[in-house]
Amino acid sequence: MKNRSASTLTLCLILLSLIGCTPMQTPPTSTPQASLTPEPESSFRIIAYATEAIVPEVIPYDKLTHINYSFLIPNADGTFVKITNSWKLKKIVELAHNQNVKVSIAVGGWGWDEQFEQMAASAESRTAFVKNLKAFVDEYQLDGVDMDWEYPDPGQSSQNYVALMTELRGALPDKLISTAVISYGDDTGLGIPTESFDLVDYVNVMTYDGSDHGTMEQFEKGLQYWSSRGVPKEKINIGVPFYSRPSEVTYSKIVSNDPAAAQTDSFDYFGMLQNYNGIPTIKIKTELAMQNAGGIMFWELSHDAQGELSLVNAIFEVVSNK
Repeated sequence: MKNRSASTLTLCLILLSLIGCTPMQTPPTSTPQASLTPEPESSFRIIAYATEAIVPEVIPYDKLTHINYSFLIPNADGTFVKITNSWKLKKIVELAHNQNVKVSIAVGGWGWDEQFEQMAASAESRTAFVKNLKAFVDEYQLDGVDMDWEYPDPGQSSQNYVALMTELRGALPDKLISTAVISYGDDTGLGIPTESFDLVDYVNVMTYDGSDHGTMEQFEKGLQYWSSRGVPKEKINIGVPFYSRPSEVTYSKIVSNDPAAAQTDSFDYFGMLQNYNGIPTIKIKTELAMQNAGGIMFWELSHDAQGELSLVNAIFEVVSNK
């Protein structure tokens, strides 16, 4: 047994000497090359306007891609009115970012045209506006700004608008910038000049309000007008209402009165006929938006119903099934 063990040991030493000088070869591994083209944010955007009326915890973050929190009100000197319930915006940002939803601050809104006009007419107040807005975006860790100036006029006002947007783009090169515009037509649309389209990431088209509130014709004309003005398809977010005209009754109140109203676009609400968008129309508009735009947006989130009657759910169902 002793001699056999010695022979075995000798053989092992010979084999080790033969393989020990040659390092073990490992099969080459391929390293994936980083793509030079960034991945798109989303194949299709679902953008909710949300006011301080919303409860942050009930927002359906999993069915949205963006939230525009409304509104930050401008002053003529480039400062802003202090927002109320700032904790709510912070909570929305926290919960949204946990689900990869982007949050922007919507600035202005209907009724603040005079403040915008005065502020944008002065280089000094424009600079103050941009500086203060950037500080606000940084403080609340926002992803962007939605400029809701309704509406610059053609001429000098329009050029002041471009100057303001140019300065804002320079101050926020890595943030989203969008602009809210009227549904269609030169009466209000020409105040937003073509050169501004390169400065913004999105154009939010308000195809609601007016005598034709929420009609399919209004929706299609909004798409056609801004496309013909040169806004690229992928930059258009086309709008739908979550409320009625003429009385501005929220969709949630209408369907709580009668759930069957969710399947129509008009309803006799306490003696007055209300026009709005029910689930079938919202689904059709979402399909058209997916063909002709980069996203759909709506005013506003707290007007929606919950559960199976939800318009957000209707939008998401169409988008997720494509």
